[in-house]
Amino acid sequence: MFRFLYVILLNCWKGPYIIPMMRYRANRPARYTLEERYAYAKWVVHQMQHTGRITTRAYGLENLPRKNGYVMYSNHQGKYDALGIVDMHERPCSIVMDEARSHVMLTAQFIDLLESKRLVLEDVRQNLKIMKEITREIREDSKNYLIFPEGGYTDNHNMVCEFKGGSFKCAQRAKAPIVPVAVVNSWKVFESKGLGPVETQVHFLPPLYYEEYKNMKTNEIASTVQARIQQAILDNLTGKDLEILQNQLAKREASENTSEICR
Repeated sequence: MFRFLYVILLNCWKGPYIIPMMRYRANRPARYTLEERYAYAKWVVHQMQHTGRITTRAYGLENLPRKNGYVMYSNHQGKYDALGIVDMHERPCSIVMDEARSHVMLTAQFIDLLESKRLVLEDVRQNLKIMKEITREIREDSKNYLIFPEGGYTDNHNMVCEFKGGSFKCAQRAKAPIVPVAVVNSWKVFESKGLGPVETQVHFLPPLYYEEYKNMKTNEIASTVQARIQQAILDNLTGKDLEILQNQLAKREASENTSEICR
């Protein structure tokens, strides 16, 4: 959190320019294409990275489908996740975000700039409506989307929590490629103490195409994507970070086994 406040403080003099410009461009889609607005969003991310001494490295860019109209599903570690993915993903993508978290300054403008969607998590009817919109936009407009199927984050860090099957319905109905995305050490950006350099990773994993998952239920798709992302994180951690994650996973497995025995 200290780094987050530090970044905001050092960029506060830019705020009176950046925030109105983000709002101005977001409100004029006829004048600024999605590609132009996406490029501006990436520029804003670069300003934050430079000030906060943040480096993000991308892997597996060759796995991204050549044609637009796919959905990326990522694990969720903190406030920086979407920023890091957008920075590494060249083509425009819109984000699906919890409505309650989407009205903070900068976040609100960022979401609007990318034509993103806000989900009211407790409102099932609104969720269904938004998912139908996303399905139509993927199918008819070939839009790309980024979804965090854990539904939020706490202090899970590099451990992936359960993916919600319902978040995969839009991709399934649109018959769109599903791209698992593993973010590694993204939590460190705004949660670690101090202001030393921090590096995060974004791994774009091989996609699941419709022919591969068409006979699977959404919960099965969710479990498959979750497992692939968790394995990718394990494969790309070293030292203390790897040890911590292995201990977390061992504790979770022991807890699940205990619960099974007690049934």
